[in-house]
Amino acid sequence: AAQTAKQVIVQKVREVERKKQYEEYKDRVGEIINGVVKRIEFGNLVIDLGRAEAILRREELLANESFRRSDRIRAYIYDVQSDTRGPQIFLSRAHPQFMAQLFKQEVPEIYDGVIEIKSVARDPGSRAKIAVSSNDSSIDPVGACVGMRGSRVQAVVSELQGEKIDIVPWSEDTATFVVNSLAPAEVSKIIIDEDTKRIEVVIPDDQLSLAIGRRGQNVRLASVLSGWEIDILTEEQESDKRGQEFKEKSN
Repeated sequence: AAQTAKQVIVQKVREVERKKQYEEYKDRVGEIINGVVKRIEFGNLVIDLGRAEAILRREELLANESFRRSDRIRAYIYDVQSDTRGPQIFLSRAHPQFMAQLFKQEVPEIYDGVIEIKSVARDPGSRAKIAVSSNDSSIDPVGACVGMRGSRVQAVVSELQGEKIDIVPWSEDTATFVVNSLAPAEVSKIIIDEDTKRIEVVIPDDQLSLAIGRRGQNVRLASVLSGWEIDILTEEQESDKRGQEFKEKSN
């Protein structure tokens, strides 16, 4: 009987400990955490956080990175679930908010709330765009995120294995923001369709490949960043389209 009572007490203590762990990590969703690679199971990493273990799935890693046992690692807590064996903590290095939180760590003005991150779009390990605005007109949000001689953005880029990052000035004016999002491409004209949430962007013929980007990457990231479907047309294509529309209306 004494043995059974002891087992029950041990079980209760473990349950309380697990619940405490769950509550602690549940409140840390959205944070970056440091850990050590404990073991690798089918390409997924089990990370030792000190007081708990977390899982970093293979698809949540960047395509060009690999880790070994005992490597130190930084990752973003995107989910915590309760389980009979303790909290299930899920980490990511590919999540858009991982990049946003890295900027928050590197740029004091973001941490202090002077600069706001408005939106983020990522093609993990390859390219990303981040839109920022300033609540203080004397502070340039893009310059603050870049840092002296690029030191701040470079710290984020190196953590993300060389991911190319475009820092975009946010604007409440849709047309301006979409133009900023498509940089470095130059834009001639914008036609907004509020009903379908689509935007036609007209660009000089020589800017087409720059605007679309490799495998459509630039325009895709700009769409995610701005929240608008973006159709790219060259000036010649737009002229043909308008001519066709005019002809159809005339008939």
